[in-house]
Amino acid sequence: MTEQQSPPEQMATGEGAGERGGNYKITIYELENFQGKRCELTEELPNITEKEMEKVGSIQVESGPWLGFERQAYAGEQFVLEKGDYPRWDSWSNSHSSDSLMSLRPLQIDSADHKIHLFENAGYAGRKMEIVDDDVPSLWAHGFQDRVASVKALNGTWVGYEYPGYRGRQHVFEKG
Repeated sequence: MTEQQSPPEQMATGEGAGERGGNYKITIYELENFQGKRCELTEELPNITEKEMEKVGSIQVESGPWLGFERQAYAGEQFVLEKGDYPRWDSWSNSHSSDSLMSLRPLQIDSADHKIHLFENAGYAGRKMEIVDDDVPSLWAHGFQDRVASVKALNGTWVGYEYPGYRGRQHVFEKG
């Protein structure tokens, strides 16, 4: 099995990162440990049943990264999939609450400066924290606590986590 870096490590180094127009390749298998029906993808797939698969049991990412979703049409919990092997669902799910992956798309990573604003209240109101080209394993360490109600990604692609230390559900924030 290929050892994986955490998403923040790979995104910071650019390892495995696709760029606009870059190559993306992922192989999904219906069963755990790369067994059963398989399907190679190089572009988005809004519903794995389009490829006559009922579920995803394991994944091999050759180039990417990719963003997997718990439900069809890019809905539900998100899973960042970097280059490497994922032999069973709990190797790609940080929350351990979902064993379902029903849609996938390439995750565009640009090389521009990265900048994001976190707001304490909805509608981009209240206290604001600005992060520029930085890795922040805990908002508590920066005095922001755990109250983020709105986010504005000004540049780059960001991965936020439910809990400190890159744990829990993942939330991807892209420019716009």
